[in-house]
Amino acid sequence: MKDENKRDLYLKVRVSQAEMDAIKRKFANSGMNTFSGFVRAMIFEGYIVHIDEDEMKRLCNLASNIANSINQIAHRANVTNKVYKEDIEDIKSLADQLIQPLLFLQSKCLQLKH
Repeated sequence: MKDENKRDLYLKVRVSQAEMDAIKRKFANSGMNTFSGFVRAMIFEGYIVHIDEDEMKRLCNLASNIANSINQIAHRANVTNKVYKEDIEDIKSLADQLIQPLLFLQSKCLQLKH
């Protein structure tokens, strides 16, 4: 092994017992052979993901609104045996509001994968 690749330095990190238990569980599930290799992989290849909870709640509310609108339209269609053009346009408009943030979220998730 070259001197530049020699691992002769120690990294010391304090963790609680609960944190150590969680780290060991993740290591056990990783399929890696050494704990040191696992820690190095997490440091150099791991991700820290920040999720905007307000934005996620907004997306969930929007999806819920769309589902409610569809249910109302389905109920009205069952009662009247008619489907109105305005109802379909409302659904399309709500879906358009949802698709862009979902595509953005999908692209970010795919970036994490690579």
